[in-house]
Order: sequence, then structure tokens, then C-alpha cells
Amino acid sequence: MKFKNQKIALTCYIVFTALLVIVGCKEPEKKVTLTVTATAYNSVEHQTKKGNPGLAAWGDQLEPGEKAIAVSRDLIDLGLDHNEEVEIDGLEGTYIVKDKMNRRWEKKIDIYMGLDEEAAKEWGRKKVQITFNEVDKPNDKFSSK
Repeated sequence: MKFKNQKIALTCYIVFTALLVIVGCKEPEKKVTLTVTATAYNSVEHQTKKGNPGLAAWGDQLEPGEKAIAVSRDLIDLGLDHNEEVEIDGLEGTYIVKDKMNRRWEKKIDIYMGLDEEAAKEWGRKKVQITFNEVDKPNDKFSSK
């Protein structure tokens, strides 16, 4: 009976060790930190588009209270693409890329503030640091391919 218990214990140890190796082999995510200009916007027609001001460039419907941002297209080229998570220094929580800005902007984000135009005006224009996970895409600046 002792031999059977040792065999079960050894099998469990091998399976547990293999799982640790498999889970531990995942490459740690690399973070990218950039300084950008941050402004704020609202889903109102005079700031966005006529008809459906909550409709974002990738087809998402923005809802007040949602932590979303729009990004300049050069940031998309750096890997900060649709639905990527972003931390913004000075703001709580994680923001999600849901919109993209006109091509004229560079190194810029626009923080979505729902319908609260006063909060957007109060925010104004600031330099902030953003942090996001490096995404290894063939076209982005950080790609190792």
C-alpha cells in the first residue's frame, strides 16, 4: 500500500510541477510609457458628429460613465489600438481605447467625459503620462518582428 501512495504522490508532484512550468513560461508583459497631450470630449453633436454623437470611430457606442479615450493615429501605429487598456497618470482606473482622432493630431489622447461639458472644460489641456502593454504587432513601432 505504501508503494501505491508514493506513486500517486509522485504523479501529483510531476503534474503540479509541469503546470507551474507551463504557467511560468508566459513571457511577462512589457509596459510602454509615453508623455502625451490630454484633452477631454463629450458625446454632444457640436463636439463629435451629427445624428449619433455617441458613435465612436470603430463602431462602439459610448455611454456616459464609461472610461474611454480617443487616441491620435500615431499612437495606434505604436500599438495603442482599439480596446487596448491604458492607465493615465492622475486618473483612477483603467481606460479603454474606443475612438480615434482626426489625422491632424499627434501624441494626443482625448478623455471621454460623457455629457459633462463642464468637467471637460475644467480638465482643459494637460501633458500626462500614459502606460499600456506593449503589443507585438507586425506594424507597430515596438514590434520585434
